[in-house]
Amino acid sequence: MTEQLRLCRGLYNAALQERRDAYRKAKKTVTGYDQMKRLTEIKADLPEYKGVYSQVLQDVLKRLDKAFKAFFRRIKEGSKPGYPRFKGAGWYDSICYPQSGFSVSEKTAFFSKIGNIRIRLHRPLEGKLKTATITRDCGEWYVSYVCEVESQPLPETGSQVGVDVGTAYFCITSDGEFVENPRHFQRSMKALRVKQRSLSRKKRGSNRRKKTKAAVAKLHRKVARQRLDFHHKTATKLIRENDLVAHEDLNVSGMGRGNLARSIHDVGWGQFFSLLAVKAVSAGRQVIRVDPKYTSQACNKCGHTCKANRVSQSRFVCQSCGHTANADWNAALNILARALPSVQNVEVMRGLRSPGIHSGE
Repeated sequence: MTEQLRLCRGLYNAALQERRDAYRKAKKTVTGYDQMKRLTEIKADLPEYKGVYSQVLQDVLKRLDKAFKAFFRRIKEGSKPGYPRFKGAGWYDSICYPQSGFSVSEKTAFFSKIGNIRIRLHRPLEGKLKTATITRDCGEWYVSYVCEVESQPLPETGSQVGVDVGTAYFCITSDGEFVENPRHFQRSMKALRVKQRSLSRKKRGSNRRKKTKAAVAKLHRKVARQRLDFHHKTATKLIRENDLVAHEDLNVSGMGRGNLARSIHDVGWGQFFSLLAVKAVSAGRQVIRVDPKYTSQACNKCGHTCKANRVSQSRFVCQSCGHTANADWNAALNILARALPSVQNVEVMRGLRSPGIHSGE
């Protein structure tokens, strides 16, 4: 598997260089389809590539093509383009079987050109197998299977909730539930500092540096897994208990470049919102993003909005009606209130399209 990663990385870098040189020297654009047609010639000239499954090689070129399409899209949008980069030895750690060439049983996984490998399944696979991706992570190997399954809508609960996220508390719901922020990265900072200092003293290229680098990566992986597990559990609870979940449409990447960057990256709002949306689709629930402007400054009772309403980080006092509440709870109620009109509009439009009801009536 290590050899397959090396060959795929070499193909990726060679294909990137071909595209770059073709445009620089001849102003010619080489497409992913053009490069895939030459795979037969590559295997004839470099016999070692016969040891890699054909669809895996095609997926490498599709991955590069996707990177270029994203590059051109960012140019059109006017954002920072970010030209595709060459992959170093430690920056290409996965290969994908996109359609066929693999199978799996309870204890064994088969991959074409690799053979049988003993595995430990995280859980029984359901539905139709679509893809298999082999990944190397800190010296350990994993395979991720994508399966096609039918959605399983959950029964309606009649409940709707607004969610306000933060750094003091992970999230506060309009029902008055305060979810503690676990601060996984902050709790591991002491151990990470020790390992990072040890790494900085090691000589580059030495075996001791490689071992220490792997130990640092293992600590970061543990933090990432703890955060992901927490996000899964929190999102699942919200989806199971509510038919509709509303949250702010935050620019998480932009906020992650400010003064609170470490805390924002540690809490991981972007990952949480993505999981929430995916789980909602599978369960037949609805997730709505609302405009975050003034949700923390508007009074949920009378609607009066001013900066002075938020007396402190946690205290809200309306300067008009005198309503007092926790600031984050008040914001969660405002988020839910903003989401409800859009839901009602969707229901009206569905009614207009239903048989026997016409817009003229």
